Amino acid sequence: MTARPVGGSPFVWFDFGGVLSPPLDELFLRYEQVTGIPVAVLKRAIETVGAQSGLPPLAAIELAVVDERTWVTQLHDAIRAERPDLDLSRSEPDFGRQWFDGHVVNAGIRDLAVELLDAGVQVGILSNNVVEWEPYWRPMVGLDDVVTDLVDSCRVGVRKPDPAIFALAAERNGVRPEDNILVDDLAENCAAARAAGWRAIHFTDTASAVAEVRAAVGALAV
Repeated sequence: MTARPVGGSPFVWFDFGGVLSPPLDELFLRYEQVTGIPVAVLKRAIETVGAQSGLPPLAAIELAVVDERTWVTQLHDAIRAERPDLDLSRSEPDFGRQWFDGHVVNAGIRDLAVELLDAGVQVGILSNNVVEWEPYWRPMVGLDDVVTDLVDSCRVGVRKPDPAIFALAAERNGVRPEDNILVDDLAENCAAARAAGWRAIHFTDTASAVAEVRAAVGALAV
């Protein structure tokens, strides 16, 4: 997908993980059911691997500093160090395929994105994500052919909550910072967006987010 730089306001940006995707707790629980790795153990391993790289959890793979299989090997090493009793044979090197298998898009948020696009509002996806996971999450969302832009950390080399990703997204679409609205499930990302001059909606549930986005778009359209 290539960006289509067009002017006008507002511009609504949806996060993928936890907003367009199922809730993250649901994804973690399903992965535990499939692999036998307890959620708490997996989360600690992700933190450990991040600390070893000197980066926040997931940052190395979301910035494409390491490839998926290298990251999974590091993850397995961290899990074995804590829980040598665990059988990791069901945890595949292709983490993304296994992580997203059987999951569907958050239909309420996808429908909202289509509603906004049909009304002439620019819509984008602003995500911290992984190169190797694209074949799974992008078809699941099914918005490639209609969204105005997709800004993905693994492709642009910067990730939320770094203010540079908000500047990049606004500048390459010719949109003033104050005309951008971010919908994200992480409070730190919302705070960073606001610090960059954006509006932000902290996603906690679909119904509330839909109402808040409609209100924010209406306020900017006045």
